[in-house]
Amino acid sequence: MYIDRENFEAWMERIMDRLDKQDKMLDKMSKHRNMLDGEILLDNQDLCMLLNVSKRTLQRYRSTGELPFQTVYHKTYYKESDVHIFIRENFNKKRGDNNPSK
Repeated sequence: MYIDRENFEAWMERIMDRLDKQDKMLDKMSKHRNMLDGEILLDNQDLCMLLNVSKRTLQRYRSTGELPFQTVYHKTYYKESDVHIFIRENFNKKRGDNNPSK
């Protein structure tokens, strides 16, 4: 198949324009944060990556009431402040369990 230079350059220009649009859309999406009452909301994927745990572990934290959550349109979110409290409480619990003086 042979494509002359003008057609090739026109196609490359269209491809580059499309890639530029995609890049702008991705930038816009990455800056968008879910918020509730001025507070950042984290979803399951965010929290799994942050805590380095599985989705099932998050389910257990929700079921036991250790980690408060919000459900919006069948999707689970966690307030950033609740996550900070959860981390502090569990970190202190683990440090206390490993402390031989207690």
